[in-house]
Amino acid sequence: MDDKLASLKIVMSAKLEPWFKDNARTMPWRETTDPYAIWISEMMLQQTQVATVIPYFDRFMTAYPTVDKLAAAPLDSVLKIWEGLGYYSRCRNLHKAAKVIMDQYGGVYPTEFNDVLALPGVGRYSAGAICSFAYHQKVPLLDGNVKRILARLLNDDQLINLPSVEKQHWVWITELLDASDDPYTFNQAIMELGATVCTPKNVKCLLCPLNGDCQAFQAGTVEDLPNKEKAKAVPHKDIGVALIQNKQGLYFIQQRPETGLLANLWEFPGGKQEEGETIEVTITREIKEEIGYTVKVIRHALDVNHAYSHFKVTLHVYHCLMKASELDKSPELNAAQQYKWSTLEDMSSLAFPKANHAILSYLKTL
Repeated sequence: MDDKLASLKIVMSAKLEPWFKDNARTMPWRETTDPYAIWISEMMLQQTQVATVIPYFDRFMTAYPTVDKLAAAPLDSVLKIWEGLGYYSRCRNLHKAAKVIMDQYGGVYPTEFNDVLALPGVGRYSAGAICSFAYHQKVPLLDGNVKRILARLLNDDQLINLPSVEKQHWVWITELLDASDDPYTFNQAIMELGATVCTPKNVKCLLCPLNGDCQAFQAGTVEDLPNKEKAKAVPHKDIGVALIQNKQGLYFIQQRPETGLLANLWEFPGGKQEEGETIEVTITREIKEEIGYTVKVIRHALDVNHAYSHFKVTLHVYHCLMKASELDKSPELNAAQQYKWSTLEDMSSLAFPKANHAILSYLKTL
């Protein structure tokens, strides 16, 4: 393996960096060295494709062009700008980190790798990307794209998700970067190669500037690499959701807790179906447990299928009636931090999980 790596150190920069300069995609965050803008883009790009991120990035930077604007903004407003992009902990960490930058660095984005790494929500890869792309520091980057490229270049069939293999990959990419005189371009180039050519499927080997030096290409094993453990079956949950109106025709919504899945987002109340329950029973039970109301399930509204990173859900949404004697009763809020009786117009200014968007669209048709 050392001989293979030594060979790559000689040729990789010479071939990869010119290729990038001729083939780089245009992206708004590549047009700047502003660490704040690059930080925002890196957080958005985690587990999200470039084409999806660009309009969100543009809207976010228009609303919060500087770190002080972001730090001063209410979290609800920041979540609303982020709404639909998913993985909302990224957004909450951005807001939290902006406050840290204001408090500890006087509003100036830190320049040292360890200081960037210490910010909420910033991992080793993201800290390296920010320092590399904003400050042109010689910091290695390792993510899924780079792991895949290394596995193929070196025809390495070790299980890619093992900690020991990841540790080895950090050593390899550090050595390859050290051989480059232009770390900014090297890092941009290897990320671009993984995103556009050395992709997980439909690999474009004939367009790759490194195909003559790729051990997997020579061996015909590109499609077999990287070697991963088989994915486990994704669990599915059925969720009963209640549409509850008061005397004024306003809908009950609640804000999720400050921590956990979909923290701080607004939603219609409900919960997971237990074994042996009908959805109608689920809704009645969950509403009693969550907010202390007694409801009668009236009619089906719609079903919504949605996939999260580790599980899938089907929201079974039903119109419900409250018990007449409880119409003036305040909810108990056992699963939320606050509630509102809201119009659809008022809901438009609040951030909801993506699965709830279909419910909002349905209500607009009534």
